[in-house]
Amino acid sequence: MTGMRRLPPLTELRAFEAAARQLSFKDAAAELGVTPTAVSHQIKLLEQFCGQQLFRRQPRPLALTPAGQQLFPVVRDGFEIFAEALAKVSRGTAGGKLRITATNAFAARWLVPRLPLWRAMHPRVKLDIVGTDAVLDLDSGEADIAIRYARRPPAGLPSVELMRDSFCVVASPKLVGSAATPLRPCDLTRFPLIESEWPAADAAAPRWQQWQKVVGRRYKSMPDVSSLVSISFREELHAIEAAVAGQGIAICSDVLVGPELASGALVAVSRVRLPGYGFYIVHRPLHSRLDSIEAFIKWARSTVSTR
Repeated sequence: MTGMRRLPPLTELRAFEAAARQLSFKDAAAELGVTPTAVSHQIKLLEQFCGQQLFRRQPRPLALTPAGQQLFPVVRDGFEIFAEALAKVSRGTAGGKLRITATNAFAARWLVPRLPLWRAMHPRVKLDIVGTDAVLDLDSGEADIAIRYARRPPAGLPSVELMRDSFCVVASPKLVGSAATPLRPCDLTRFPLIESEWPAADAAAPRWQQWQKVVGRRYKSMPDVSSLVSISFREELHAIEAAVAGQGIAICSDVLVGPELASGALVAVSRVRLPGYGFYIVHRPLHSRLDSIEAFIKWARSTVSTR
């Protein structure tokens, strides 16, 4: 049986990591609660252990030598791994990441832009984002959290409603130009229409046919706009991108195009909205990382106002 590899004391590695990160013995000492002389001494011991200088002390400012540059990321990442492992043990949890599944559109347009906020609040909890319109099986461990998009709360598992959306008719100012908005239904026939694919079983899905049905209750003379769709997309993301690019008028979720509506990249061209769906955060009831899941739920709900 081979013996344990010889390693320098942890104190020396801590001093090196802090000094290399801050490029200052004084700042490292303040962080560690010791004197700069103590930090310098610990680094000299580590340099003796390595047989090479790790810092170039003169001329100022302090800088890492090639050996120090090689060692620093290894030590830094090692401390991160230690801290994460200890945090898991103290919580009685397992697994290094939370795996979150959401629709491609929601992941790309709502979740991903907010990830820096998550990292700032929970730097030690890594997120693995799976954007897919397929329904992953939480019971079998395919994901830790699912953000389901549905009319009603999913059955069988704990869920929290994050928010609900509605669907508005939007277009780029590049397309509609100086035309007065909102447009009359008959005005829509002057522009190409864009549609996203929805499950055939959802009769009330926000298609042009459904919009026409709702608007037809208010107007006696209503053109058959559903027959004027010039381009359709399987991916909702692509329909949004086409609308932003000025390729046509689309019916889009106000959650997903919120930034474009706020910036003026898209404008609502009809007062008629169609009811949307709920975004539900779903998880297993006895998950081993329930504390991290609850932290994610709390964080997500706190960011809804910034959508």
